[in-house]
Amino acid sequence: MKLISFEHNGRASYGIARADGIIDLGKHLGSEFPTLKKLLAADALDRAAALADQAADVAFDAISYLPVIPNPMHLWCLALNYVEHHKEVESAGRVQELPKKPALFLRAADSMTGHQQPLRAPAASEQFDYEGELAVIIGKGGRNISEADAMSHVAGFAVFNDGSIRDWQFHTKQITPGKNFYQTAALGPQMVTADEIADVDNLSVKTWLNGQLVQDGNTRDMLFKIPAFIAYASIVAPLVPGDVLATGTPSGVGFSRKPPLWMKAGDRCEIEIEGVGRLSNPVMAEG
Repeated sequence: MKLISFEHNGRASYGIARADGIIDLGKHLGSEFPTLKKLLAADALDRAAALADQAADVAFDAISYLPVIPNPMHLWCLALNYVEHHKEVESAGRVQELPKKPALFLRAADSMTGHQQPLRAPAASEQFDYEGELAVIIGKGGRNISEADAMSHVAGFAVFNDGSIRDWQFHTKQITPGKNFYQTAALGPQMVTADEIADVDNLSVKTWLNGQLVQDGNTRDMLFKIPAFIAYASIVAPLVPGDVLATGTPSGVGFSRKPPLWMKAGDRCEIEIEGVGRLSNPVMAEG
């Protein structure tokens, strides 16, 4: 299934995305499971699947997309998780060696926006960069999860743009400020359930800025695979349903280019991950 979170006529909801429109699960299941996160927490994806043949309730052009999980308890992100990306960061003098453990950082929920919603280029900086990434959505929580059991905790996958304000990211050795500006990241357009992805370790990851292909990677090149990421993060804190784990970006980011390539108002950034979807966002000036 393909599941989305959206707003329609001022009401937040979620549903099944089909070619002919959206089955509004908030309408059908809202008394029990008012949000996608609640549905996951109840291990009730089968309840949604039972409605997959219903007539569509809402047209795509009538909604505004929300981040597929608007308010995750944890939004864990991995830095430097592709070797070629590490090399380009290293060549810019920012790091010296590959991480020996997953390089985790956290983002706040309000740093995200949804598919087709604007990414906000902040007034405080001109160094607004794109990062196309595969996001993992947790369906079953747990603490100290083993790598062997990790994939059983995955509900599905989405596309993530880890929009980064580079000068703020590099003000000090910790990168949190540059990763948490308001609505500089995006998550969507949908969560594709895990059963639809045959091999998550062999998916193309591509990013376009204004139609120019700027990133062309594959998840097989991750330094730390998804089970290792889940296991490591679950040692720090219990993972809970609806948590989002962004797995890092391949090479081709804007700050490594000569001259640098920054996102600015009027641009459009699009990220496509094989089998998962295509996330598209205009860029607007903050204001």
